[in-house]
Amino acid sequence: MKHAIRLYLHLNKGKLYLIPTILGVNTEDKTLPLNIINHIRNINIFIVENVRTARRYIKKIYPEKDINTTTFYAFGKYNNLDLEKDFLTHILNNESVGLLSEAGLPCIADPGSKVVEYAQMLEIDVVPLVGPSSIMLALMASGMNGQNFAFSGYLPIEKNKRIRTIRNLEKLAKRTGQTQIFMETPYRNNQLITAILKTCNQNTQLCVATDITTSFEKIKTKTIMQWKEEKIDIHKKPAIFLIS
Repeated sequence: MKHAIRLYLHLNKGKLYLIPTILGVNTEDKTLPLNIINHIRNINIFIVENVRTARRYIKKIYPEKDINTTTFYAFGKYNNLDLEKDFLTHILNNESVGLLSEAGLPCIADPGSKVVEYAQMLEIDVVPLVGPSSIMLALMASGMNGQNFAFSGYLPIEKNKRIRTIRNLEKLAKRTGQTQIFMETPYRNNQLITAILKTCNQNTQLCVATDITTSFEKIKTKTIMQWKEEKIDIHKKPAIFLIS
């Protein structure tokens, strides 16, 4: 069956476009790449994390888009997507599909990788578009090692597991020189930074990057000792953390 689908796809197929979303709230930002606007204009089937916010975002950056004739499939953390019915059917009908991230790049700290995995398995063309990544922007501005780094995603919520993970990441950074990058759900940011300050050595470097690409953006790198002298409140702020 898969062989027959692949054979057909070589003759008649749409593509899967990976469409970034701006990080900040200012959707009038003129730095939004023109190729993203063009693809949003031309694509009428989207797989998104949240249909409501995706519809609002698309309408904001391309007001001429007829949202009511555009098809949206939800594929967030708690959604089930029938890849054969809701994705492959469109591809076989020579319709391209856009995978739209909630913020930043699709498939990076994002559930969309399952869609891409399925597309790669069937040899469907996957086209990544250029856009912002809070992870890369934070690394660029941190002053930390950009030649050797690792992204660990979300750290454990449970207190003891979280402390062990932070300790292990710090040891790895010291032993290898590899920058360790991770993040947290915004409403747990203060708990995470408290755990980092209690766990890490005084001379460990910590970068905290918040509200990247907005007018409130702050990217600061200090030692743990220096951070302890600051009053830090990043509750509900989108944030990236780096240690070295």
